[in-house]
Amino acid sequence: MKKTYKTIAGGFLAVTMLAACSSDPEETSSDSSATEGSESSSEGGDAVLAMGSDAVDLDPHGSNDTSSSHIRTNIYERLVMHDENTELQPHLAEEFEQIDDLTWEFKLVEGVTFHNGEEFTADDVKATLERAVAPETANPRVFLYEMIEDVEVVDDYTVHITTEYPFAPLPAHLAHDGGGMMSAVAIEEEENGERNLDIDPIGTGPFELDNWDQGNEVVLSNYADYWGGSVPLDSATYSVVSEQLTRIGMLETNEAHIADDVDPTNAGTLETMDGVSLSTVESLRLDYLGMNNEVEPFDNVDVRRAITKAIDKSTIIEGIFQGYGTEAVGPVNPLVNGYSDGIEPLEYDLEEAQSIMDEAGYEDGFSASLWYEEGDQVSNQLAVVIQDQLSEINIDVDLQTVEWGSLLDATANGEHDMVLLGWTTVTADADYALYSVFHSDMHGGSGNRTFYTNEDVNELLEEGRRSTDEDERMDIYKEAQQIIIDEATMVPTVHDDFRVGVSDTIEGFIHYPNGVFDLREARIVGDGVESGY
Repeated sequence: MKKTYKTIAGGFLAVTMLAACSSDPEETSSDSSATEGSESSSEGGDAVLAMGSDAVDLDPHGSNDTSSSHIRTNIYERLVMHDENTELQPHLAEEFEQIDDLTWEFKLVEGVTFHNGEEFTADDVKATLERAVAPETANPRVFLYEMIEDVEVVDDYTVHITTEYPFAPLPAHLAHDGGGMMSAVAIEEEENGERNLDIDPIGTGPFELDNWDQGNEVVLSNYADYWGGSVPLDSATYSVVSEQLTRIGMLETNEAHIADDVDPTNAGTLETMDGVSLSTVESLRLDYLGMNNEVEPFDNVDVRRAITKAIDKSTIIEGIFQGYGTEAVGPVNPLVNGYSDGIEPLEYDLEEAQSIMDEAGYEDGFSASLWYEEGDQVSNQLAVVIQDQLSEINIDVDLQTVEWGSLLDATANGEHDMVLLGWTTVTADADYALYSVFHSDMHGGSGNRTFYTNEDVNELLEEGRRSTDEDERMDIYKEAQQIIIDEATMVPTVHDDFRVGVSDTIEGFIHYPNGVFDLREARIVGDGVESGY
């Protein structure tokens, strides 16, 4: 296979705000934020974004959380990137191609500088990727790059990346936030104890870190020498506001331009506000009910199949998600490369569910616990509905809320019966959707929190990684998806939309299907925010 990808000339990629898709209740809800500018647009200003939580760290090889990715995306850039349609585009690499089964060549954009003034070259690519897989880095995202065997600097603007085995989704993995290109100088400074990259990042992005008041706000300032062209905003303040209704209220009182993470139950509130729009974006997310396959009776595939058939997802979509999002029928989001619409789901059938329970010897049911994140309103509603629906087949569900960090630790250790979780396939490739969540090597915190083990699936997922034939990859992933569905390791519930509130005083704001924001073309229009930010 030999594929070549080239950058669109002229600075920024041509990107526009995603309009709501046809499955969204308000198809035109994001029109105001999609505008690319108007005669009333004014340069400068500080965009204020009310966020539910703070970043954990600002190191691309640090935490694997969305809050941190929001900040890092505007500081660091990748060799390639996903556009708003989840299609791969060259970025810091002006073109790239696979020159043999194991080797990819990347030609870098010339004239790019880091925030410290150093020029971006192939040496920085080498330093970044070697750091990503170094054991001492303890990178939680190492699984994205551990197949990289060698990074060769051909010249200042050409690099060859060689993998241990053929790895078709390498460009998609390099487009992940964990592939943010770092300064070799800054990496050396960290090694010498002169810099802490967790809190003192150096990237090539349109914004650089101005101040981080941990727990309160992160302030990014315009990087004047950004290679992609002039960025309209002077700065962007990510204000930490944990209470959702407070974030929404900040839009109404003109204290914020963006309110992140709006639940379906609060979406209607935004629709009644003057000067505010609800932006909805089809997401790469999958929400699911996970069952611990190593704990009785969830080690019994018939029990898992019965549970799957006892859950009415249409009720969940309409009742809890208010029609936002789409029903999930399998483990791969429809926006992901590798999704197959030819798979056969386990349909809701309460009578058959009870029959399966009877044949499995559980006609009288059993008791089990269901964990979910403390304070998550949607998860609480979902848990109550699942509790009620499973009672129909005599399963007594004990609902338990757990603090988020503790929930992740406990499920990584396999201490749960059932749990409500989600997975966003940020690479938009089925390898990330399936390998991390279903390969037995990934048990626990790496992604496979159902502790599912199937050697046939393992083999298929390994073949999918290695195949250089795209049609063959699609066939492999279709087969793997069907086995995973048939064995009911989890109950996929919904592909929920990402929802944010957007003030009419900001334009050019881009919301990607992976949940993060692109502020390169954002600008303040009309009256700005009146707070003291």
